[in-house]
Amino acid sequence: MTPTPAGLPGDLLAVVSQTGPTVTFFDAATHERLEVLQVPPQPHELCFDPDHRLLYCTSTYRSGFYHANEGPAHEITVIDVDTRTVVTTLGTAPDHAPHGLALDRQRGRLYVSVEATGTEPGGVLIIDTRTHARLGRIPTMAPGPHWFALTPDGRQGFATNKEAPFVSVVDLDRGICTARIPVPGSEGLAVAPDGRHAYVAAPKADFHTPPSAPPGIRVIDTATHEIIRTLPTRGQVMPVHVTATGTLLVGELRPDASPDGPLGSHLPGVLTVFAPGTLAPVGEVEVGHFPLTITSSPDGRLGYVSGNLSSTVTVVDLNTLSPLATLEVDRTDISGAHGLAYIESPQN
Repeated sequence: MTPTPAGLPGDLLAVVSQTGPTVTFFDAATHERLEVLQVPPQPHELCFDPDHRLLYCTSTYRSGFYHANEGPAHEITVIDVDTRTVVTTLGTAPDHAPHGLALDRQRGRLYVSVEATGTEPGGVLIIDTRTHARLGRIPTMAPGPHWFALTPDGRQGFATNKEAPFVSVVDLDRGICTARIPVPGSEGLAVAPDGRHAYVAAPKADFHTPPSAPPGIRVIDTATHEIIRTLPTRGQVMPVHVTATGTLLVGELRPDASPDGPLGSHLPGVLTVFAPGTLAPVGEVEVGHFPLTITSSPDGRLGYVSGNLSSTVTVVDLNTLSPLATLEVDRTDISGAHGLAYIESPQN
């Protein structure tokens, strides 16, 4: 099928609204809003399983957000993407506050990061994608792992930790935490398509105290677990994403000089793009306020950036570095658009 300036006909984009609380489906080719599904409070991230045509959505808190919430949630909503209906809800108890999601298609495993309980450190749950049975839990030795990513062979996982001064490395075959890579608090992460490098945003976003280190992307060698270089950024980074072609996408925040409200007052964010291989800066595109999640189309042509405070998704042509559209997402409070998932049609 001939590529279009937007997504391919039949493809979908799913977007979480943190205070909707909803998942909204857009036509990826026309950007038309198709369906809005209600989900449990405080949905955060999405993960699409193309083999079973299911979309997973974590609900993290009962209300509020990180460090300002009214208790953790325990739900993962499972959505049939072809009928756009909720088919079941998975409970994570006794674990709570599920955040990040990662899929190992070869082994049929869904990994879910969860915050620490009264008796266990934060960790990663393992769920069978066919039966939805819980297969195990791997401790990450940190209070609250957020983003989680896998190497392509499914052997290693990396978890970022806001409060802990390290990135957790887990051996997914043995089910243990094998390394702690020193990083001064961390946010988003991604693993390169060839599995050789992981990219971690650091330091953690803190809007009440000065940053503990200059902002940037730590590039980690996944074989040695060493930081081999740092890509400097002008602003604090939260989301990090790598396209199928190896292009590194980074979402930079731009706080206003006059904080106002629990998340602060922010100027429009910036999507910064780094070239495959060399990681040389290619350019940047203005996006919504407080970029929080990034995804891309399977061919690497299009980038999608959710702006949490503007409750928008900016669609970016990554070849021309130009915005194609801005999608509006409904919300009921300050926090809006959050998790994203590109859903490819079986015909494409």
